[in-house]
Amino acid sequence: MRRDIQQVPYGYEPPAEQRKGTLVFYDSFEHISDQELEVAAKVALDRQFTKLVLYPLHEETVRRMSKEPVLSYHKREDRLHEWKREQGKSYITVEGLEGKRKKYTPMDSALRHITDIYPSPYFLYLTPEMANQFASFSSFEEWIVKLRLVLSTAPANLHPRLEKYRHRWNFVGEEQSES
Repeated sequence: MRRDIQQVPYGYEPPAEQRKGTLVFYDSFEHISDQELEVAAKVALDRQFTKLVLYPLHEETVRRMSKEPVLSYHKREDRLHEWKREQGKSYITVEGLEGKRKKYTPMDSALRHITDIYPSPYFLYLTPEMANQFASFSSFEEWIVKLRLVLSTAPANLHPRLEKYRHRWNFVGEEQSES
């Protein structure tokens, strides 16, 4: 194995990394338009995240969470891959864990997988409906201290746990009005 020796001046410190963290868009992507995906990509770019991870849910997971009918997992995943190719951005990733499992995946398992694979800090990009569902889970309080939430729009009604942890989330419109 060959070694290349590099010399640097005394006291040299490498420049700090500009981009950090992961923004995870966790959704079924059944009703998410290309414009909404572009907003998520813009949020990831504006906040200088290393990765934007699109995490499509398997139809069994969606059935247990919301009982709404959805297209098959692979059709929704193919649409996301096509959108990603059109964007041509290297920081966008489509996570395929649920496609490999081919069954219901609890949100806890998905979040553990994400924290094992992708760089921290972690931000979940959710619709208000999905955020309220997440807040209804018993493990919400365990996860909300490890990650932050970015909601796609202002929520009409809030789950009491979301209200309690108001300091751990914001929505996209809020971010733009602060600038």
